[in-house]
Amino acid sequence: MSRFPLHPATRLIVWIALLIAVQSLSGVVLGAALALACLAGRPIVRRGMKLIWRTRWLLASLFVILAWGTAGDPLWSSDHAPTYEGLAQAWMHIGRLLLVLMAVAAFLETMSLPDLLTATHAALAPLRRVGVDPDRGVVRLMLALRYAEDLPRPRDWTVLLDDSAATACEPVEIHAQRLGWRDAIVLTAIAVAGVAGVAMARGT
Repeated sequence: MSRFPLHPATRLIVWIALLIAVQSLSGVVLGAALALACLAGRPIVRRGMKLIWRTRWLLASLFVILAWGTAGDPLWSSDHAPTYEGLAQAWMHIGRLLLVLMAVAAFLETMSLPDLLTATHAALAPLRRVGVDPDRGVVRLMLALRYAEDLPRPRDWTVLLDDSAATACEPVEIHAQRLGWRDAIVLTAIAVAGVAGVAMARGT
């Protein structure tokens, strides 16, 4: 039984909505969101730091490209100085990327594999009318996750060519859980916020 009161599909939609909302943050609000992300709990922060460390070269490259590649006023009197506008762009985009990585860490830390499969099955169920098989989609997702988890190191890539490797059969566990009133409230709030956001974007 999940320790969360919301249906896994609702939690998945909330996570996707948060990823979309992060893209609109900037300035002080972005800094406050990053500070709050550090209070998410030790396991989430630890996993998030691992993800950030793995993407350190991407973050460094993004900083250099934006700080030195954006036109504007130089930070100091030199042809090779970064610009104020470039630093502002670098802070905004890197800060958003850091928040996305922390959101991914929270998702991985709190969403078990059965919950993820249950959420995927529920999300694909309405598409059954157009020919999408949610059962097959869940199985493919599980196989992809297992493949990514068991992928050998680069120096051991020849293991992938070994046809003699045994493939274990693993059951797919999906929780039979219905959407409750909490899910209805959360999904309605997300829909209203999404419509309001689109209306505000068109108004500007």
